Amino acid sequence: MKKLKLGNELEVSVIGLGCMRIWNKPLNSIEELVSTSLELGINFFDHADIYGAGKSEEVFAQVVKNLKISRDKIIIQTKCGIRNGFYDLSKEHIVTSVEKALKRLQTDYIDILLLHRPDTLMEPEKVAEAFSYLHSKGLVRYFGVSNFNPMQIELLSSALNYKLLTNQLQLSLTNTGMIDFGIFTNTKFPQSVNRDGEVLEYCRLKGITIQAWSPFQYGNEQGNIQGVFIDDPQFPELNLKLEELANKYNVSKEAIATAWILRHPAKIQPIVGTTSAERLRKIAQAVGVNLTRQEWYELYSAAGNRIP
Repeated sequence: MKKLKLGNELEVSVIGLGCMRIWNKPLNSIEELVSTSLELGINFFDHADIYGAGKSEEVFAQVVKNLKISRDKIIIQTKCGIRNGFYDLSKEHIVTSVEKALKRLQTDYIDILLLHRPDTLMEPEKVAEAFSYLHSKGLVRYFGVSNFNPMQIELLSSALNYKLLTNQLQLSLTNTGMIDFGIFTNTKFPQSVNRDGEVLEYCRLKGITIQAWSPFQYGNEQGNIQGVFIDDPQFPELNLKLEELANKYNVSKEAIATAWILRHPAKIQPIVGTTSAERLRKIAQAVGVNLTRQEWYELYSAAGNRIP
């Protein structure tokens, strides 16, 4: 498995395993999933306190214990800030969330803590106090954000003594807003609307690693996740192109969809949320695929995206 450095600082596997859906799966199947992940060289595990209301972290901890996995062999990332009906990036909630996550994960420290969603009531100085406390106590090594735009990151960073390593954002072949805006610059097409504050270019300039969540999912016009686009009859042209390239490179469709993300020079880390060990093996094939520029754009177009 190839490696990358999050924020040019922390070396991790180029693909991360998202643990949102593991909370209600049979324990033996998650043991197989985690074992397969490590066998493939995927040592990065993404969590959040809201995944299964904390149950996903508990299940993961039990699996690590059962498999006798050494803590220094894995990178654990978790998130906080989403509460029932509102967002909370107060100092008190951040600190309390980490303390609870540490108990659920049965670990002494978290490698990376992300602020899960922007909180318009956020006070950067208070977040900075929370980060300083957690870091000084050895409870969190690094920090990042999720779903933040550039000015929100700038505002937060103005009070921080720590670099933000990551920004976890939705990106897949069928969710390409951050890419569309750049391609459609200086046009009157709807895709030219700047919805993200040029977040892709901003993160590249600042050395912030983008993590792509839901890399196989498609959504409706309201942005709600609807399902996986691979082998979905609603996307015949895309699946035809995925199959063509899968045959060319002798890999799976999942690998091609992942390779499309990995091909971008922003060095984006896909966070894959599969709970199937077999599917994870298919996804991991992506590290051996280097799509040409033409193939990248052909996939982009086949997904229904226009080239102006």
